[in-house]
Amino acid sequence: MQLKRVGPLSCAKVVGLLYAAAGLIVGFCLSLAALFGAAIGAAVGDEPGMAVFGLLFGVGAVVVLPIVYGLMGFLCALLGAALYNLAARITGGIELELG
Repeated sequence: MQLKRVGPLSCAKVVGLLYAAAGLIVGFCLSLAALFGAAIGAAVGDEPGMAVFGLLFGVGAVVVLPIVYGLMGFLCALLGAALYNLAARITGGIELELG
C-alpha cells in the first residue's frame, strides 16, 4: 500500500487546529508568567503601569497566540501537503504496511 496523495486542504485544517490548541497552551503559560511578573513587580513597588502592561500582555497572549499558531500551522501544512504530492508523483509515494 502506498500513500500517493494527501488532501492539502484537509491536512491543513487538521494541523491548523492542532497548532491553535498548542498556541492556546503556550499563550496560557505566557499569561501566567506575565501575571506572576506583574504581581511581583507590584509587590516590590515598581511603576503601577507595569502591572497593567503585564495584565494586557497576559490576556493578549491567550488571544493572539492561538490565532498566529493556527494560521502558521495551516499555511505550513498546506504547503507541505502540496510539496508532498509533487514529490510522491515523482517518486511513487511512501510505502505503508498496515497490520
